[in-house]
Formats: sequence, C-alpha cells, structure tokens
Amino acid sequence: MIHDFVSSRIFLLALTVGCYVAGVAVYRRTRIALLHPVLLSVVALISLLHAAGVEYGSYAEATELFSLLLNMSVVALGYLLWEQVEMLRAHALSILVTVVVGSLVGIGSVVGIVYIMGADEIIAASLAPKSVTAPIAVAVVEPFGGIKAITSVVVIAVGIFGSIIAPRMLDRLGIADPVARGLAMGSAAHGIGTARAIEIGAVEGAASGLAMGLMGLVTALLVPLLSDLLF
Repeated sequence: MIHDFVSSRIFLLALTVGCYVAGVAVYRRTRIALLHPVLLSVVALISLLHAAGVEYGSYAEATELFSLLLNMSVVALGYLLWEQVEMLRAHALSILVTVVVGSLVGIGSVVGIVYIMGADEIIAASLAPKSVTAPIAVAVVEPFGGIKAITSVVVIAVGIFGSIIAPRMLDRLGIADPVARGLAMGSAAHGIGTARAIEIGAVEGAASGLAMGLMGLVTALLVPLLSDLLF
C-alpha cells in the first residue's frame, strides 16, 4: 500500500514540486553555484525514487503534466520575441553569425576534447550537440549511435553551468550589450540559460530564446553534414 501511494500521480507531482521549491530556497540562502535548484532537485528526486523503488517509466508517466507545462512555457517565449521583434530584426546578421559560430565552436570543441582524452566515436557523437535542448540533442545523436542517457545528462549539466557562469563571465569581459549577453546565454546554455536571461531582462530573454531555437536548428543541420569529419 505504501509503494502504491509513493507511485501515485499526486504524490510524485507533489514530490517534484517540493524538491524544486526546496532547491530554490537552499540556493537563494547560500548562493553556492553547485547548489543550483535544478541540480539539487534532480539529485534529490533520483535518490528518493531509487530508495522508494519507483521506476523512471512510472515517474515519467505520472509527471506528464510538467512536460505539457514546459512545452507551453517554450511556446510562451514567442510573445517575448514578438515584443522585441524590431530590435531582433535590427540585429539579424549578428544573430545569425553568433548562432552559426557558436554551434561550430560548441560541436568542434567538445569533440576535440573527447578525442584528446582518448574516448571513442560513440562518446563524441553523444556529446556533440551538448549546447541545444535535450529533445533536439537526443534526436541528433540517435542516427550516429550516441548514448541518449549521456546526452541528456550532459545537456542538463551544460545548461546549469552556463546559467551560473555566463552572467559573471560576461561581466568580467565587459560585455554589457543586452543582445550580445542574451545571444551568448541562449547559444551556450539553451533553455536553462534562457530562463536565467529572462530574469536579467526582457531584451536578454528575447535574444536568448531566439538563439536557443536557432541553435537547435543549426546544430541539427551541422552535425549530420560534418559527421564524416567528426565521427
């Protein structure tokens, strides 16, 4: 009976929300980068579900509501883009160059590091689309035999790392232009970086959201085109 209750939809939804709220509270109190609320909640959920014997499939089915809400939040970015459409149009060339260069650097750097460290082609394929959202990244690596679990974990880690480091790094580099800051965060840290950019400002959020979408498109095109060189 206890296992049935722990596996129930209501309990798992409440547990997920509770873990994230607790993670936010801890992060706001400590401001320690390694205690990012997404990272804390993921670790807590994995530990609790494993201890309770709840399979991932059961958890994913019970929490489909969050997937629906996440999809709606991504669509809602369209309104933010619409509000800043004139500004984005004025920077069209900069945006295009940033996304293409960012995608090339992101793919090339991680694949180069993989081979320098002695890993094989499967790991390289798994990590190549590290800077785009998880659904796109998983779809990109699948035809090349990439390990989807590795891809998903690395994508989340990159997003968390980018959302924490990017604002501080941009400050240190003296990059104050909101469009440039948003493009950098969206190109490097996809959805999690975009969420952080929206907190910083509307222009940063719009530029980051656009960069995130274009980054996914460009990466999905470049990885297959460059696969003979990369893998």
